[in-house]
Amino acid sequence: MSDEEEDYMSDAFLNKIQDVKPGLPMLKRVKEAMKKEAQQTEKNAKNRQKTYKEQEQESREAALHNSISNENKGFALLQKMGYKAGQGLGKEGAGRVDPIPLNIKTDRGGIGMEEVRKRKAEEELEHYRQKVRTKQQNETKSMEDFRVRVRTEREERKIEGDLRRSQRACEQLDSQKSITVPREDWYWPKSGSDEEEEEDVEEKEKEEEDEVVELTSLDKLQILTSYLRGVHFYCIWCGTTYNDEEDLCSNCPGNTAADHE
Repeated sequence: MSDEEEDYMSDAFLNKIQDVKPGLPMLKRVKEAMKKEAQQTEKNAKNRQKTYKEQEQESREAALHNSISNENKGFALLQKMGYKAGQGLGKEGAGRVDPIPLNIKTDRGGIGMEEVRKRKAEEELEHYRQKVRTKQQNETKSMEDFRVRVRTEREERKIEGDLRRSQRACEQLDSQKSITVPREDWYWPKSGSDEEEEEDVEEKEKEEEDEVVELTSLDKLQILTSYLRGVHFYCIWCGTTYNDEEDLCSNCPGNTAADHE
């Protein structure tokens, strides 16, 4: 090592270095630096030139916080007409006391646009609610229609079954009384040949222009029930042939299926 180069491990070099102790002095310097930075920021804010909007906002707020003085011409005219500060407007003093508040418009929409948007939003909301109500009503109606349809189909099947039973009973009871021809064709159940003949007759009737009133299964059941009860004293729901009309009326609940439930 040359004489010109310093020995970094020697006492002479170490004594030149400032002794910096950790702890309180370091914290104090940090606080002072932060304080200087805050003061500089505040100074820059004061020296900064305010924008036109900021100046306008400050002027507006200052004017709103200060009451109208007697130098105002409008206020002077009101005083000449008997108005006093703090009194309501109008002859009886029942009008507005506070001035009309300012509503600063910040968007680029035209005057009244906000009301149009509000009304449109309310209309859309009401339309949505009406749509939901209509959907719920349609679902309820569809469910009710389905139940009615199922109930109607079940009742129709029951009527068809009672009619077939009545036709078989009528044929058997008529045969016991040596009746070879039914009073009406549909009083007895149809055989295979009878069904074919009936189909041919129906096709011919369709070709004709005359309107023919066709009995429903319920009409046929009511007519056939009346015939069985009046001629044979028989009730298909009781499954019994009574001795006479008096016996039938006394012991049979009625002439419908509902009476026997």
